[in-house]
Amino acid sequence: MLSTLSIRNVVLIESLDLEFGSGLSVLSGETGAGKSILLDSLGLALGERADTALVRQGAEQASVSAAFEDVSDDIINVLNEYGLEAPAAGEGLVIKRIVSSDGRSRAFVNGEPSTVGALRAIGERLAEVHGQFESQRLLNPAAHRSLLDAYGGLDPQAKKVANSWKVWRACVKAVREAEERYEKVRLEEDFLRHAVEEIGALAPQSGEETELAENRTVMMNGEKIIEAMNAATKELNHGRGVEYSLQNAAKQLARLAEKVEGRLEPIIASLDRASAEVGEAMVGLDRLSADTDLNPANLEQVEERLFALRAVARKHNVTVDALAELHESFERELASIEDGGAEIGRLKQAANVARDSYCEAAEALNQARMKSAKAMAVAVSGELEPLKLGAAKFVVSVDRQDESEWNENGLDRVAFLVATNPGTDPGPIAKIASGGELARFVLALKVILAQADPVATIVFDEVDSGIGGATAAAVGDRLAALASDDVQVLVVTHSPQVASMGARHWRVSKGVHGTSDNVTTHVSELSIELRQEEIARMLSGAEITNEARAAAQQLLGQGTTRVAAGSAA
Repeated sequence: MLSTLSIRNVVLIESLDLEFGSGLSVLSGETGAGKSILLDSLGLALGERADTALVRQGAEQASVSAAFEDVSDDIINVLNEYGLEAPAAGEGLVIKRIVSSDGRSRAFVNGEPSTVGALRAIGERLAEVHGQFESQRLLNPAAHRSLLDAYGGLDPQAKKVANSWKVWRACVKAVREAEERYEKVRLEEDFLRHAVEEIGALAPQSGEETELAENRTVMMNGEKIIEAMNAATKELNHGRGVEYSLQNAAKQLARLAEKVEGRLEPIIASLDRASAEVGEAMVGLDRLSADTDLNPANLEQVEERLFALRAVARKHNVTVDALAELHESFERELASIEDGGAEIGRLKQAANVARDSYCEAAEALNQARMKSAKAMAVAVSGELEPLKLGAAKFVVSVDRQDESEWNENGLDRVAFLVATNPGTDPGPIAKIASGGELARFVLALKVILAQADPVATIVFDEVDSGIGGATAAAVGDRLAALASDDVQVLVVTHSPQVASMGARHWRVSKGVHGTSDNVTTHVSELSIELRQEEIARMLSGAEITNEARAAAQQLLGQGTTRVAAGSAA
């Protein structure tokens, strides 16, 4: 809930810092004193449209900061969604808006720069201002369904419907994708059959290209290779041969090994190894000479195979080593043509089952909503009579949508409708009710939705417009009943009956203060004595009489009694 509101250079307000608490707080003052400026300032902090007219004349910029306590999980989710850092557990949230005289606007959340869109999304969950701003959740048809579900305790059923919807849509998507794949493959069937036959005839093997390329290189240079190997063999066999010479040298040294105390052993070992290596080299030369293919026909076959593999690989834009895998893939696609119809049939069956499951859950939710809608209409209507709206009719409309409009929220379109005059058809609440009526409709809704719609700060702007006496007292009673330790209600009022119900009372005044000639708005929190005087002014006008003071004292006493009775209840 709102803990502090700091305003700088907004219209007639030069500098103002207010502290708020839980329960019902009232603001009163003469017409034109600047009560609307306070609400404009709060709206600015909550993300409403900025207007350069709000900047005080002569100032470069206007700024409003609002601090809130008890940040809900819903607000933390919004902060995360917009990439803003959430406050630590137990810490509050400070939102700030700055509007320059040139029309530029900046927003901050806990000192971190933010978009106005993010500020508005956060502000909608922090506070509701009724009777002034256009974007009011209770008046927005898009919010009526969720409010009805919350009132009727239908959120578990709504969640079941949403999950069923997701499953159904996933099945429908799977059918569509399978049909698209089938159609694509069917159109390519001739190509696939030719490709499978062409690649299958070659029967490519992994690593075959490298082997063929190496063989081709050897065969193309076969005569030179044989000539070089023969020359090397001749050199190794010159005289008695290199191997014989190495072995003989080792024998000669071995005879003297003992006489030099083993110093010749490493040399003899090296000669032995050299002899063995030469022997292996000669064997390798003989084997390679025997394996080297100089047949031109065989070279031609190797080249034909290699070139054929490379041509097919280029055709399909793959490597030669990937041809075998491509062949298997084409075979699977061909098989899918034959099985495609059966697969699509299985997927369609699953989609039908998912649709039936969704419809069953949505039908049950529809029936529950119809029942809750009637109960909600009765509850709201019960609040309208004492609010001088007894002739009005409140309806919660639950209309079944066409299947093309079904969604994760179910089959229904929910709307709050009112008829303010007998014999007229109910229409959208935001379009039918006048300003004063609208605020009272909202008050009635908030009273019966107190537990279901957990916005901690609610502001009413002249909810008592056009009423007085017992009706105004009834409005005050309901405002006090709506306020609690968990719900903060701020009301701008001209009604002494409403003002007497407040736990705290501020008076808004306008005048010249200090040495400046500028007219400024000031807000003062009233003591019990000053509250009596302010309520007496509201009762009698400019001239406060003793009778008005006595009536004010009586109202304050009655207000205290009614608040205490409401708290006990």
